[in-house]
Amino acid sequence: MGMLIKEGQRFTFTGMAKLSLIAFIVSFASALITTIWAVYLDSFLGSTVGVAILSAFLSLIAFSSYFVFIPMVEKYDKANIFFYSLLIGIPLYALIAFATNFYVFFILAFFSTVLVTLRVTSFGIIIKDRSPKGQLSKNEGLLFSFMNLSWVIAPLVAGYVASVSGAKYVFLLSTLFFFFGLVLFKTGNIRDGHVKKNLHIGMKKNFLDFFKNRDRIFAYIIGGGPVMWFSLIYLFIPLYIIRSGLDKLWIGYFLFAISVPLILTEYKFSKMAGKVGFRKMFVAGFIFVAIVSFVCFFVSNIYVLMSLLVLASFGMAMIEPTSEAYFFDVLKKGDASRFYGPYNTRADVTGLVARIFSIFVLAFLPFKFLFILFGLFMIVMVFFAFRMKDFVEQTK
Repeated sequence: MGMLIKEGQRFTFTGMAKLSLIAFIVSFASALITTIWAVYLDSFLGSTVGVAILSAFLSLIAFSSYFVFIPMVEKYDKANIFFYSLLIGIPLYALIAFATNFYVFFILAFFSTVLVTLRVTSFGIIIKDRSPKGQLSKNEGLLFSFMNLSWVIAPLVAGYVASVSGAKYVFLLSTLFFFFGLVLFKTGNIRDGHVKKNLHIGMKKNFLDFFKNRDRIFAYIIGGGPVMWFSLIYLFIPLYIIRSGLDKLWIGYFLFAISVPLILTEYKFSKMAGKVGFRKMFVAGFIFVAIVSFVCFFVSNIYVLMSLLVLASFGMAMIEPTSEAYFFDVLKKGDASRFYGPYNTRADVTGLVARIFSIFVLAFLPFKFLFILFGLFMIVMVFFAFRMKDFVEQTK
């Protein structure tokens, strides 16, 4: 996969390989936290609806942050932004591990959410800037393969640690891996000098300018599809597993299995999208996931249900890495620093929409009706995928 190049008599990692390895380590740390996040929130709030409401609020914080920090992302070296957002975030996660008061936890979660927005935006732009023309979808596929490999391993580790020692040790373990990622990033001598002198200041203006372009709007919506689906997978299904009487270890087993199809096929699908066009991949992926979700409505056995949701990950593998590559491909040159942050709000907006609708469903109907809801979400994505601009990246 182009991971190594020969220099004299030795082999060395390419720049994209270093970034992929860093993504693996940092994603591993994030996945540890995400695996037990819903259960950890539930220990404070005691209800599925409460977990959804708090998660929705944090999504609003993240949404605002992506727009507020556009001038910072444009003005400063993206490598420095990534480094310092990670450096400051490490002690916050360590403090969360020992938080027993809800209000202390809330304050720590608030600032951690803000730092995540900076980390995600800066790293994504570094990947884009280091990708030669026509290679972005392939590089995104490579990157997501490494990231999803971490999501295969981390849930098993987090589930075991939480079951044996408690959730706080999962947070402490995550800080250790965040630190490893920080050291590797610093020693890898990664720099990004793409900065601007003319800054786009003003949250309202940046918001309006982003949504003036039809292609960016469709890329935004399509990119939010996987986020919606994984809101079900990572927020609600772990709680359902616990409510079904299974041990926390089963959360780890399930989330481990969810990521296996992604790491096996995302790189292949991302390369295919560059050849056959993005729209075909999006339509096929969303239809497949929608069908699986509707079938889940009729399934009561928890083990069969988990197996079907794992199968749906093959559909998500067609969408997750290619949606971000599509967004960068529809941008004009030089717009990444300004618009990638707003694009990342798709995760918070679509995640918020998914949680709000889920709250209403759970307030009046049994849990299984969530599968109808998320199946309908995927059908909406199919509608937008049919209307989006289509092109083949390698002939663009």
